Amino acid sequence: MLKLLRYALLLLLAAALIAYAAWIQWRPTSHFLSDLRSSLAFSQGRDNGRGNLLGIQPYLQAADYRSVLHLHRKLSAHLDQARELGLLNPKTVVILPEHIGTWLVAAGEKREAFAARDLAEARVWLGLSHPLELLRATLFSQGKAPLSDALLRMKAAQMAADYQSLFGGLAESYGVTLVAGSIVLPEPSVAEGVLQVGDGPLYNVSLVFGSDGLPLGQPQRKVLLHRDEKGFTTASSSDQLQAIATPAGRLGVLIGADGEQAEHYARLAAQQVELIAVPAFLPGNASAPSATETRLPTYLAQARAGMAVFLRGQLWDLGSSGRSMAVTPETLRRVEDATGARLLNLWL
Repeated sequence: MLKLLRYALLLLLAAALIAYAAWIQWRPTSHFLSDLRSSLAFSQGRDNGRGNLLGIQPYLQAADYRSVLHLHRKLSAHLDQARELGLLNPKTVVILPEHIGTWLVAAGEKREAFAARDLAEARVWLGLSHPLELLRATLFSQGKAPLSDALLRMKAAQMAADYQSLFGGLAESYGVTLVAGSIVLPEPSVAEGVLQVGDGPLYNVSLVFGSDGLPLGQPQRKVLLHRDEKGFTTASSSDQLQAIATPAGRLGVLIGADGEQAEHYARLAAQQVELIAVPAFLPGNASAPSATETRLPTYLAQARAGMAVFLRGQLWDLGSSGRSMAVTPETLRRVEDATGARLLNLWL
């Protein structure tokens, strides 16, 4: 009897392992319907042939990351709207928000990850879907949040490829320069026109794509980390801030809180930077302006033109806040806080 019981338990265990292996491999087709609409918050100035800064403040939900195609469809719809409004030309610099690429970690994952009540539960589902890859990545994880580190690390190569394909493809399709928000990757670099990842620390980086779809310069690493990033990302040095030549002028990219430091603007000014792009993200659902929103205009006004673009929406339980803005030495325009994707335009 005991022998029979052991045999039955072994069969049950084998069946459970087979079912788990099958579940890991199964990726159901997704048919999520997203709101593709966007509205123009404001357009400052007039077209003098010198180009423009065009910010896209999207309203994103977790399900928008079910696949790269979902996100591409949504961003394409916003760019189509901008083109219909006459806001795209060969000198246009499009600016997307911080971490818009980071959530590509969820692309292609199971429905359970997107139905999770919060980000902690979603992480568990991602880990359960990739047990061997997660174990391997955990061996190289760093920082105080090993699970977050390992999940990003195990999908880093695919994320980098998706990021370049998606945002480089959009830049080429619409014939613009595109500041592709930011993405968290391990030791990222560009070699022979391809975004690659290494085995070192995770960095929050932004990459600019030219109208040929290829990266301009190296990934710009974030210097000042938000408290939620400190557990798994590494801060860069301000001496790595770089100027990017674009058809509209020399461009500097400052990620999030990096846009609040006078020292950073001084370093970019020394490189003859004329335009500043600040991809930003603030978690939570604050109704009052944050310190970041309050400080940014003062510093952005030091450039010929600057624009800060915030990520808005509901990504699991993170929430979002912050109002995008366009700044010149003489003017300041903010996007009114409202649900839905917003476009903001500043003619140079």
